[in-house]
Amino acid sequence: MTAHATLPGDVLEDAEILWRFHRLDDELRPVDVAIGLGSHDGTVPVYAAELYHRGLFPWLVFTGANAPTTVERFPRGEAIHYREIALEHGVPESAILVEPKARHTGENIDLTRELLAAHGIQVQSALIVCRPYQQRRAYATAKRRWPEINILCSAIPQGLGEYLQTIGDPNRVVNMLVGDTQRLTIYADTGDAIPQEIPPEVAHAYERLVSKGYTQRLIR
Repeated sequence: MTAHATLPGDVLEDAEILWRFHRLDDELRPVDVAIGLGSHDGTVPVYAAELYHRGLFPWLVFTGANAPTTVERFPRGEAIHYREIALEHGVPESAILVEPKARHTGENIDLTRELLAAHGIQVQSALIVCRPYQQRRAYATAKRRWPEINILCSAIPQGLGEYLQTIGDPNRVVNMLVGDTQRLTIYADTGDAIPQEIPPEVAHAYERLVSKGYTQRLIR
């Protein structure tokens, strides 16, 4: 049985609506730097390494400390483990910078910006590499915190079913999808991200999933 087959059909349908909404998947082109956002998702550094080998950027920053959802998998910190994975996939050590302190997306951007400035690296464009369904929130946050640069977003090109199989925990992914949807509104209201229009079908899918108990990643 595949991972996504363990989800009820109606849950999978609503999760697919949120999945499509959060994926931006900008057309790839050369940028000054790629920023790999730390999380529980080990596909991020693998995909970032692939893009590095395509010659899309000379610098790759991994950013992230730990969260309750990542400390068991990446006990020494998300960015540190991501760096090691990228090295295993052929990215040279000289091309990687590590920012190991950020604990949320806003800090990912702010501390990466400071790190690059400290190394004298001028940035006019950046590619954010992250969990597939984190793209919209990452973009909205980055445009608020670093508005003067051109920002693209990308993630491993998998459909929801394949991604659920890769992660191996479908309920966790659905809870994260719901949480990221809520955060778009909350962070826009607090001024931590630029506003994003949420289509009615997305809002309704979110509400249905909340009513079914997918609330573990909601901000109370």
